[in-house]
Parts: sequence; C-alpha cells; structure tokens
Amino acid sequence: MTRTAPVVVIGGGQAGLAAGYHLRRLGLDFVILDAQATSGGAWQHTWDSLRLFSPAAYSSLPGRLMPVQSGETYPDAQHVVDYLADYEKRYELPLERPVRVTGVHRDDALLRVETDSGTWRARAVISATGTWWRPFLPAVPGRTVFHGRQLHTVVYTRPQDFAGRRVIVVGGGNSGAQIAADLAHHTALTWVTQRAPRFLADDIDGRALFDAATARRRALDEGLTDTGGVASLGDIVAVPPVRAARDRGLLTARPMFTRLHTGGVEWADGTHSPADAVIWCTGFRPALSHLAPLQLRGSRGRIATTGTRATVEPRLHLLGYGDWTGPASATLIGVGRTARDTAREIADLLG
Repeated sequence: MTRTAPVVVIGGGQAGLAAGYHLRRLGLDFVILDAQATSGGAWQHTWDSLRLFSPAAYSSLPGRLMPVQSGETYPDAQHVVDYLADYEKRYELPLERPVRVTGVHRDDALLRVETDSGTWRARAVISATGTWWRPFLPAVPGRTVFHGRQLHTVVYTRPQDFAGRRVIVVGGGNSGAQIAADLAHHTALTWVTQRAPRFLADDIDGRALFDAATARRRALDEGLTDTGGVASLGDIVAVPPVRAARDRGLLTARPMFTRLHTGGVEWADGTHSPADAVIWCTGFRPALSHLAPLQLRGSRGRIATTGTRATVEPRLHLLGYGDWTGPASATLIGVGRTARDTAREIADLLG
C-alpha cells in the first residue's frame, strides 16, 4: 500500500512531537511515523531513577508547559512519558504506530519512505529518530573475553539487579554519574572516567545549559569567539542523588583501565581488579540508518546540514540530534526552537 503526505516525520519522541506542533500551527498536512508501540519515545526505556536536569517548567515542549510533579523538583522519566502522551493528544497529532521506517529514497520529485507497513511518498521528510537506539561501545581490549555481565546505559534498569556485586561503571557524563550514584549504596562500585569528573556548580541545571548552548551557537553564527558552550561549564549536572553521593565521598572516579580480562580489569600500573559486571555509559550515535539510501554521509560519517536541512537534499531535515542540528536540540526545552525553524523552511519549500 502506498500513501501520500506532504510531510512525513520519522520518530514520535520529543523532537517529532515538537515538529508536529509547529507543522500544525502552519496549517501543513503531515503524518508522524513512530516505531514505538506507545507514547513517550526513548523516555519509556530509561532506568528507574532517572531525573531531568531541570524543573518541569523548564523542560517543556512548545505550547504546553510540563506540569509540576508532586513532591519532585526534577521530574522522573515516567512523568515525562505521561507529559508526552498528553501532548500528542492535546494537539491531536497524527501519529501512526508502531511503524518502523526501513529506508528513505529519492523518487523523482518526491521522497519515498519505505516502512514495515507500507510506503509513503512525501514532498518533505523530517528525521527525528534521536540517538537512544544506537548506543556506542568503545573498542576496549579484552571486551569480548570478559566473562561477567556487560551492558550499556540503554539496558540498565535498577541497582537491585546488581546488589552485592562488584560493578564497574564506565563514563564521566551525566548517565555515568547518575548510574554510579544509583549503584553506590547497593554494590561494590568502581567508577571509571577518561578524565577527572567535572561537576557543574550545584545551582546550575538545564536552564543554564540551554542558555550556554544558545549563546555559543549565536557567537559562531556571528563569527565571534567560540564561548565553549556547555562544555565550558562542566560535564555533570549535580542533580540531588548525584550531589548526595558525591558529598558522601561515594563518587570518587578512577582513570580508565587498560583492558578487560576474563574475570575483571587491568589498570595502567599492571594491577588487576575483579568485576562481576561492567556498565558502559559511553554515549550514543545518531540513529540514521534509514537515511542510508540517500547516500548523504560525508567522510566522517556525518550528514552535512545547514541548520536542520540536509545540505545536498533540501527536502530532508534532521531534528533533535544535538548541537549540530540546533543548540540543545536533543533536549525537551531546546528542540522547540529548531522545530519551529524547520517547519517554517518546509512551509517555504512547499509554497
């Protein structure tokens, strides 16, 4: 079955919903194809104790403030899922799920979007699939011979699964710090980072991070000195559980080990430590395999963009993948501005 829509949005998480909001405001016809069976995007798959970096009022999509979660300054992931489910109903966004997009192809004047439930033909496509679905694992020597359990952030759920175990958490970002803090009271924890952890000041949260990312983008666009953006402030937001573990001395990181062996890890000085599990909090890459038929990737694997528009394919926009597609565009509060600009460009394209 082949259907047609002026605009096809791929992905029904926060970026896809923000795009839908602005497309609806401009009076454009569109459809959002979501691979997930239920609302909430990646937020429905996170670990149990995850908290946002910002209060609810500063974690909102365009047009609808996130309600305050009772008893919580920083909402949890389930609160975000509920908010996103309410958001798509409130604005009657046209979602179809579960629909997995397998490829986007050029088809004369249109783009052809192949899915596991049929084909769509569109004049413009917004890819908003995020990064959660493509976890990154570093090529550490011995990773294939370790006999213990190995898992990425995307699989971790709760500390009780590792109670009494010797666990190594790898990663000096927010995920690594939050999961290490989560495990500190239940396991024999070793936290490992490539460089000494850089905690942001306790009064800095997502509001300041969004402002820093925006200021950096503005400076670069105006040819001014690079402000450094979020990276200039630090790597880890001191949300309450992280702050508490840090202040109790439970988040003391060790430098990265040199290799894994069957029963644990080897350190730079040649000593060994046993381990039952290694949790890799080592980040993500953009989930863009569905765009492979368009052959847009450059020599370094990234699709060149002007704003969110693919430079050599103006009918395609990439939304919500990080600063390279808009300042803080991988965040709830940050994606709205780039979604608005994307919708306006598409409206101009469609005339």
